[in-house]
Amino acid sequence: MIRLLLSSALMTCALATAPANADETGVAVFAGGCFWCVESDFDHVKGVTETISGYIGGKADNPTYKSHVANGDREAVEIKYDPAMVSYAELLKTFFRTVNPTDDGGQFCDRGYSYTTAVYTLNDEQAAQAKAAKAEAEAALGKEVVTAIEPAPTFWPAEDYHQDFYTKSPVRYNYYRRACGRDSQIETLWGEEAHYGVVK
Repeated sequence: MIRLLLSSALMTCALATAPANADETGVAVFAGGCFWCVESDFDHVKGVTETISGYIGGKADNPTYKSHVANGDREAVEIKYDPAMVSYAELLKTFFRTVNPTDDGGQFCDRGYSYTTAVYTLNDEQAAQAKAAKAEAEAALGKEVVTAIEPAPTFWPAEDYHQDFYTKSPVRYNYYRRACGRDSQIETLWGEEAHYGVVK
């Protein structure tokens, strides 16, 4: 009888927690240079459900595309994902292999602080995983990785015309990405590991 009651209680708990787990959404915030490109890459990662381009880390609220450089923001992307399909650790591996994390002056043809790389962490667990991923990337490259790892301040979504720019203006976006040398430089740096997890 006790065994039956315990079994019934465990089943009830499992059913009660199943919907919460099924509905769980993870959030990651990465700065990887041009947010159009980061958004495009992560929209093609299995398990990612939404990407939002924006600004983060500046000294004043409500930055805009015109003000974010002077405000001290980085361009960044907020990534929502299904943890049942992709882990935060896997997203970190993809992030490092879709940027040049050894460049402290920007990314590719985009220069300046606003285009530098960073992982913005939402809790201690993310911070620990980000540090481990940075160390792993450094070991894989045999070079110093300069990507910042910082607690996430407020993320400010960019203007509507920046969201999904690669689908709204594909000709302009593809020309920019090629001319900036993003993919060719990532492939030179990372070799076979370039674009890890991105399926296009």
